Amino acid sequence: MPLQRLDLRWLRKADVQVAVLRLDLVDPELSGNKWFKLAHHLNAAQASGASGLISLGGPHSNHLHALAAAAKRYGLASVGLLRGNPQQTATVGDLQRFGMQLHWLGYGGYRERHRADFFNSWQERFPGYYCVPEGGGGLAGARGCTPLVDHVQTRLAAIGWDDYDGWWLAAGTGTTLAGLVIGEAQRRRRMVHGALAGPPSHGVADEVSRLLVDAGTADSGYQLVDASRGGFGRFDELLARFLLETEAVSGVPLEPVYTAKAMMALRLYVQGGYFACGTRLIFVHTGGLQGRRAAQAQLDELLR
Repeated sequence: MPLQRLDLRWLRKADVQVAVLRLDLVDPELSGNKWFKLAHHLNAAQASGASGLISLGGPHSNHLHALAAAAKRYGLASVGLLRGNPQQTATVGDLQRFGMQLHWLGYGGYRERHRADFFNSWQERFPGYYCVPEGGGGLAGARGCTPLVDHVQTRLAAIGWDDYDGWWLAAGTGTTLAGLVIGEAQRRRRMVHGALAGPPSHGVADEVSRLLVDAGTADSGYQLVDASRGGFGRFDELLARFLLETEAVSGVPLEPVYTAKAMMALRLYVQGGYFACGTRLIFVHTGGLQGRRAAQAQLDELLR
């Protein structure tokens, strides 16, 4: 997992340095932070002797994509509970290719996922299967991301750094952010900035607080900023142009739902003078590039 220095004009102008933690390069099928969020869940599934995994997500879900690939690789069956009505997407095609059994819940049925007994009927239907929360979340998911703090420390010398001042990453559920805060609590307590991919009303702040309390870690050391640009999965022309221009200059591939919005929000904060001259930040590339296939047509339309 290399660190890659970013050389962008708006960073040079503000004298702020950013290095990208390229989690998108971890694995072509288990890309980004998804592998880390799944690691402890997979260990628990194997320890319990589970024969399969059950989880849920949308028809373009990066989480289900990684879970189905991991299940296949570990010799486990997998069941995906999908939001909405049956449809064929590139992601759904991959899930089927990985051998995942799909069940479409509609929209009303998917909203039931927050009920405490949601998985009960599915566990009766698939006895011996291990249930993974949406997005690979929960404290197990957060703890899986904690080692990233130590990993980055071992990679600093390769880019000529001896330290850094904070983190910046996209926040969908807040699980990865919570993992970094837990990891930093055991080190220098560097600030972790989470760029929300969805509106603040989606409850990420409450989820991060709950995870930190469950971990016995102080509910501090992080900041959430609204990077959603009107809603989860919504794009506009400014975002589309920023994505393409940043990719062309940096050589770092982005997708519009998480990483491009997070990078665009970072530019706003850097240009606004939020960070002092000389600040060094780690930008976590959370992967999700498989999801860009579904967004490409909309991006092309915005750029006409």
